[in-house]
Amino acid sequence: MLTRMERRIEKHHPLKTSILPLSKPSVIIMMHVFMLAGILFIDGLDYRSKIALFSFLSAMTLWITTKIPAGLTAISLILFIILMNGAEPDLLYHSLSEEVVWLMIGSFIIGEAVKESGLAERLTLTILSQSRKKSHVLAGVSSVLFLSVFFIPSTSGRAALSIPIINQLRDIFTNKEQRVLSILAPIIILTSTSATLIGAGSHLIGIGLLETTAHQSISFIQWFIWGLPFAIVMTLLSFFAVKWILWPKHGLQVQKVNPPIDKSMLKKSMNQTEKKTLILIILLIAGWVSEGIHGYDIAFITMIGASLAMMPNYGIISWKQGMKSVSWNLIVFVAAAAALGKVLVDTGVVKWMEHEMLNVLHLFSDAPESLIVFVILLVTVTSHLYITSHTTRAIVFIPGLLLFSETIGANPSTVVFLSLIGMNYCVTFPVSSKALLLFYEEGNISYDASSLLKISLLLMPLYIVIMMLFYFTYWQWTGLQL
Repeated sequence: MLTRMERRIEKHHPLKTSILPLSKPSVIIMMHVFMLAGILFIDGLDYRSKIALFSFLSAMTLWITTKIPAGLTAISLILFIILMNGAEPDLLYHSLSEEVVWLMIGSFIIGEAVKESGLAERLTLTILSQSRKKSHVLAGVSSVLFLSVFFIPSTSGRAALSIPIINQLRDIFTNKEQRVLSILAPIIILTSTSATLIGAGSHLIGIGLLETTAHQSISFIQWFIWGLPFAIVMTLLSFFAVKWILWPKHGLQVQKVNPPIDKSMLKKSMNQTEKKTLILIILLIAGWVSEGIHGYDIAFITMIGASLAMMPNYGIISWKQGMKSVSWNLIVFVAAAAALGKVLVDTGVVKWMEHEMLNVLHLFSDAPESLIVFVILLVTVTSHLYITSHTTRAIVFIPGLLLFSETIGANPSTVVFLSLIGMNYCVTFPVSSKALLLFYEEGNISYDASSLLKISLLLMPLYIVIMMLFYFTYWQWTGLQL
């Protein structure tokens, strides 16, 4: 036991005070100082590019390390870019015209219509009626989300239709468990993307570039043979990883699903509103699938569906209900975050990164096959860290990777397939995917950016390892070779 005098001496000892840990704000400020110093010494970037890169990295840091509202952080950094003459004020104004903004507005409205119609409750009851434990509920939801990849060719579309289902499950989960569910849902949606050629628009863009440049292609069936087993394995691993890392330990002890399920609800036939909503969803999926025929993008089709859902007398919900269902806080954040990603492209930062990475790739032109595959995967899997748009990643990297395949005499189809599967990984930051954004800071269901990063620290290297294992086993056995 220390005497009163000894405790007082220890408290005021100069060495004691000098080794006190730095406060969190001090650490964040120091991180920004070192980050700025590093960026200033980068050759190949002009003033505007350096401002854009610093602002983007600053946003990522603040989202993960502070409780400052994500939207406020994004808008403040856009204003900083403009004030520092890194961009014109149009960067702020035009941010609300981004496709993802209108896609999300429409998605919230359609989600509300699905919930109000009773369809979400019916599907939720179906899952719950087959589940005796909460873990069974998670598995049931994950199975539904995985299967949706074969019918809805858009990660954001799948996320939008899953939100009302997740909302319906709130009563049986604690707040901590709900946060895990809000991370699990978009991760399952994203890891299942590789199962089919229509799983993401970037797949079609990559195949189009392959056909134009190398006069080769990958058929729907061939992609299915290569992609489905990988998607199943990666989805299962992601499911167990999320449960292991984030699921509350006491939650695993809760065996039964409460409250009890009234199965009589499932025997009732669909009412008029449910039928109307089901028809709307079918029309939406048809519109999304046939984008290449009519030429209207997914966001536009989604807004048409949202408008039909709010039509007086004929719709499912009222205009007021539709507007209240939109998380405007999230919309502002998404608009500002999309603008931060866009300014990286506009100022040439992305082009500079692409050039530097391709230079690194060419250093491995004479390397063993395993090292070449690893480097391709490392470049494509990590590309989501600085190119937030899935489509943009394909447009930026596929032409360069095709040139690289020609230089080393590799099979272009193999390089494109590996690259597209690698780019499908985007589970690190909320802005890395529209599906993640839909669940981020969304009123009733939301998650922390730090929790997502924690998951990615395990899943990202695991994703690369599983791809390597697949390449040197199953994929080579089925004809995928460099």
